[in-house]
Amino acid sequence: IVDMQKLSELLNVDPDITDKPLAPKLSLDYEAHRNGITVEFQNVSFDYPDQNEGSGLKNVNFVIPAGTTTALVGETGAGKTTVSRLLFRFYDVHKGHVLINNQDVSGVTQLSLRKAIGIVPQDTVLFNQSVLYNIQYGNMDSSFEQVVEAAKKAKIYDFIMQLPLTWNTMVGERGLKLSGGEKQRVAIARTLLKNPPFVILDEATSALDTVTESEIQQALTRLQTNRTMLVIAHRLSTIVVLGKGSVLEMGTHDDLMQANGKYAGMWKAQLESQKELDDCVQPRDE
Repeated sequence: IVDMQKLSELLNVDPDITDKPLAPKLSLDYEAHRNGITVEFQNVSFDYPDQNEGSGLKNVNFVIPAGTTTALVGETGAGKTTVSRLLFRFYDVHKGHVLINNQDVSGVTQLSLRKAIGIVPQDTVLFNQSVLYNIQYGNMDSSFEQVVEAAKKAKIYDFIMQLPLTWNTMVGERGLKLSGGEKQRVAIARTLLKNPPFVILDEATSALDTVTESEIQQALTRLQTNRTMLVIAHRLSTIVVLGKGSVLEMGTHDDLMQANGKYAGMWKAQLESQKELDDCVQPRDE
């Protein structure tokens, strides 16, 4: 039952972010769809109206070349989530520019911008609908054959075939009937179906066990092909280290380890934590 008064109030709220008059669509040529797009933050600064919403950014500069994968790492509160929110233009920057293929995201239509970006979040939002619906949500105009192909690439097809009603099996509210790994694979299939030139992986495997994470990584490798990717809290080719809203370091894993700075400290702490965990679970001699 919907509270009509609250619904009416919600519908009458003016959005904080609107398209500029006569704003054009984000222009993407054939090459962008084939090899990904260039993403750039130019001297970006941003603060939330309410500080409880997240951490802001201060003079952030970085470039993600088309067709490459960049990792964005940092402790909680460093501003990683803010970067993805600004890319989707959920907020406007206070200073600087966020560019996609040399086009400022504030100057193009929000619909065209968000069509160009896919995201696989840590907590995938699923609807209390069928598995088919939840995958096809990435592109409602797709054919069943395209859904099947996306499911196979995301390594979720075999699981679906084992369900009682296969494609028509309901996943439950927010996907409660699926495990974390199964939900992630549905999200990957959904993104493959959307087929955007730029994909954000927001801590997509952080809550998974080692075996499941390995399977997800195989699916992500397929997703990575011919796309630009920003991977939050992962260790890949190029790494941007944030701290208190600013870029502290940027480079490859080996370069940052040799620099022995913030990233090296986080890496060593992770290894030590894993070693302690392994020691705790090591079987004792009888």
